[in-house]
Amino acid sequence: MTVPLSILDLATIGKGESARDSLNGSVLLAQRAEELGYRRIWYAEHHNMSSIASSATSVLIAHVAANTRTIRLGSGGVMLPNHAPLTIAEQFGTLETLHPGRIDLGLGRAPGSDQNTMRALRRDPMAADSFPQDVQELQGYLSGPTRIQGVEATPGKGTNVPLYILGSSLFGAKLAAALGLPYAFASHFAPNALQDAVAIYRREFKPSAQLAEPYVIAGVNVIAADTHEQAQEQFRATKRARVSLLFGRDRSFTDEEADMILESPQGQHVAQMVKYSAVGTPEQVREYLDGFARHADADELIVAHQSSGTMARLRSAELLAEATGLVGAQS
Repeated sequence: MTVPLSILDLATIGKGESARDSLNGSVLLAQRAEELGYRRIWYAEHHNMSSIASSATSVLIAHVAANTRTIRLGSGGVMLPNHAPLTIAEQFGTLETLHPGRIDLGLGRAPGSDQNTMRALRRDPMAADSFPQDVQELQGYLSGPTRIQGVEATPGKGTNVPLYILGSSLFGAKLAAALGLPYAFASHFAPNALQDAVAIYRREFKPSAQLAEPYVIAGVNVIAADTHEQAQEQFRATKRARVSLLFGRDRSFTDEEADMILESPQGQHVAQMVKYSAVGTPEQVREYLDGFARHADADELIVAHQSSGTMARLRSAELLAEATGLVGAQS
């Protein structure tokens, strides 16, 4: 690979697994990724989803950081409109203070939930409108100067935790460019605007104290297995699980029911979501990712290993690292 590889850990709770199983699996994946040479691991904030265990994102980062030594860890992302910027500055300032030089703060403006969950979070329906101002307020708490006179984040002030703007539309691209921040595109589930967003970001980028040149991270799904047939079977299982998540409010469909939905017009939405997926043997996955990095004009790829179960995800991470020459190649 000509670009660094990182991991987006979705902290999936598989069939027959508990939340604790998922979190233990996240620690195992981070430890193995550290040994293999992946650059960073990010965790996403989701709420009210029985199949995802990363809702308390900063707490999960702290736990994984305490059980690893060198790999960078962060949010991919924190949904900032769900929180006060000062609170996030204190949380990630604490993480950086405890684990210096290892913490990233990726920020999104989506709710990460449905309307009822938004109400349960006490989220203001208009909170997303102030996302640009909230990002700048948060930046002031971490890197100075504060934008709220007399208010500082402790811990936080002076930690200079690097910020990343996450997005799946042109809005995030324009904001990241205007603020001179790195941009991560969620092409692993929202692929449509990838090339347009990256082009706008690179064209409009303004250097900042954090970043002199534009930097793009693109998300992509990966299932690497020992055989092509094993990878394809795991991919089918991933799409079936996505059907339950999207159409069943986490109700489990039988495989036959899920396949019927996947073949229907509404099921084509799932196929579109996973448009950018590297599935197959290590060689097939490496070839796909080389092409995708060029297609996305990306400086780094963040891969979501979508295999079912912790052991299969660990195997996918190992096979990808071996196939791309990642082992020992990165700090």
